[in-house]
Amino acid sequence: MSIRFESEGAVAILTIDRPKVHNALDFETSDALVDAWLRFRDDDDLRVAILTGAGERSFCAGADLRGVGDFYKTLTSAQRLRRSEQVPGLGGITKNLEIDKPTIAAVNGHCLAGGLEIALACDLRIASENASFGLPEVTRGIIPGAGGTQRLPRLVGPERALELIMTGRRIDASEAERIGLVSRVVAQGDLLQEALSVANAIAENGPLAVRAAKAAVWRGLDAPLEEGLRLEQLLAEPVRQSEDAQEGPRAFLEKRKPEFKGR
Repeated sequence: MSIRFESEGAVAILTIDRPKVHNALDFETSDALVDAWLRFRDDDDLRVAILTGAGERSFCAGADLRGVGDFYKTLTSAQRLRRSEQVPGLGGITKNLEIDKPTIAAVNGHCLAGGLEIALACDLRIASENASFGLPEVTRGIIPGAGGTQRLPRLVGPERALELIMTGRRIDASEAERIGLVSRVVAQGDLLQEALSVANAIAENGPLAVRAAKAAVWRGLDAPLEEGLRLEQLLAEPVRQSEDAQEGPRAFLEKRKPEFKGR
């Protein structure tokens, strides 16, 4: 299988398993990754997902140009636009597939082109010391077309994003952490364990609250403050009425760990 799906408690681990081609995504692998995201989304026992790449050389080098690139050349502009509105984006989560649970990219090695765009579509990014990042599409005469021009500026600011996009320059893990592209950098051997540690810390919290908080941040990011505050309250009210919202304070008063049920 080109995508491995494993679980540890409430955490799903999705691994792109094509190390010989730098975990590049052909159509079969991209479709398998979509199926994996849907499996995670629809399993109530799974609360957080980690996406990573097999081996130490690459997280994902983007689309496999020998197959995906050749296919898109056979389509007209109208056909490509229509397809982009109808099917999930590269690797599933870049477009047309919403995952309301938290997602973490554990980035090992090269994270380039569509691979970086998939990582950008995750909520958090943790990198190994040997990771490198880049959107080299302009060096091939195209632009990042799976969310790179939209998500990167929102994450690191338009000036830094434009410099990386328009030059196609690669950056190392240290620079990625400095500009806010990743939240932390760890040794290669510690990467998955660090991602699991963060995922488990999230999974221990009230799942309804975590999902509502994620929605509030992403949906309110580009809204005026007053509209964002209104959205926050709209999302907060149903959570306040949940069983989990009663369990949290009760467990605190009883000096025990809360048992959240997601209802």
